[in-house]
Amino acid sequence: MKKQNKQLLWWIGALAAGTVLGLLHVKPIDAVCQFVATVYTRLFQFLAIPTVALAIMTTLISFGKQRSTRRIFAHTITYTLLTTLVAALVGLGMYVLIAPENLPESMLSTASAVTEGPVSFYDHIISVIPNNVVQPFLSGNVLSILLIAIAVGLALAWMPETDGKTVLVKGIQGLQELFLTLIKALIWTLPLGIAAFAAQLSGQLSGGIILGSLGKYTAVILAGNAIQFFIVLPLFLLARGINPWKVLKAMSPAVAMALFTKSSAATLPVTLSSAENRLGVNPKVSRFVLPICTTINMNGCAAFILVSSLFVMQNGGITLGIGSMLLWVLVSVISAIGNAGVPMGCFFLTVSLMTGIGEPVEVMGLILPIYTIIDMVETAENVWSDSCVCAMTDRDLAGKD
Repeated sequence: MKKQNKQLLWWIGALAAGTVLGLLHVKPIDAVCQFVATVYTRLFQFLAIPTVALAIMTTLISFGKQRSTRRIFAHTITYTLLTTLVAALVGLGMYVLIAPENLPESMLSTASAVTEGPVSFYDHIISVIPNNVVQPFLSGNVLSILLIAIAVGLALAWMPETDGKTVLVKGIQGLQELFLTLIKALIWTLPLGIAAFAAQLSGQLSGGIILGSLGKYTAVILAGNAIQFFIVLPLFLLARGINPWKVLKAMSPAVAMALFTKSSAATLPVTLSSAENRLGVNPKVSRFVLPICTTINMNGCAAFILVSSLFVMQNGGITLGIGSMLLWVLVSVISAIGNAGVPMGCFFLTVSLMTGIGEPVEVMGLILPIYTIIDMVETAENVWSDSCVCAMTDRDLAGKD
């Protein structure tokens, strides 16, 4: 416990130091922080992809034939759907309550249309289906990697016991041990990275404040995330007899890392380490639940897709009734589940949906400058939700192996 508290103090100190450095606006310091932050982001992305694949494969190899694997998956999917649906409904409630006005026509006329990203949701779904073994790992397509890992893990679990299988299984387990060692080394140096990320954030926040219609839109997003983070998810935990503060304290390194990396996939190594070493979750549960949640449990993304879609359609002249809004709740939940846990994933997915129905995607160009802050908050919420799902699944299955 003393070691954990000391580590938490280092994180808080690094956060404070980075905030002060960012507020100074000294160009050489900003350049160094930018370099350090980029290095850490790349290192976590480097570790995240093999961590996803290896965690799934080793779990399925060891437990693929046991009923407990099916139970873990069933609990994970149930909690994921429930929390994601509630997140979208909370976002809808805040949108109706705050009611952002339409953007001025002058702003729309000067907005830069966003043309990058997939052009349709159909293309997004097709891109998930791998057509070779190497490309998903090179492109960081987490959902494709998940499909490959599940296939390989189940195949090895059901293969007859042969010398070839033994060699393959030991090789995969050895690789996982190697990457866990690399993760521990990176976490040890993490205060340096947190200071750099905090400097970047404070520098952006000190630049000004967004008012008017975009201000209300931003308030909807942030308020919805705050309600989901501090009220809804703790209520889920309390309903299962789990202390929310204990879980949040144990998972705080992962939540903080998600805030700064803006990628739940890149944060996965820290999420796994925190769940097993700080929260005490059964590794059989954490190494199965968390990689899956990283890909499909997108509470913040569901709320963003819903609110942003409603905002874009409203500015496109569509009058939205309660029936249409509820339909878009369903679309947002399904879209969020299909989204990969990478930076900007929700943004481009929303652009794809709006392009597909012919709505003014130039509104997303106006949202883009503030998306960095939104992305940070919603990614932190996603990882917090992953942690809650993992804790609840672990509690449900305790003693049922």
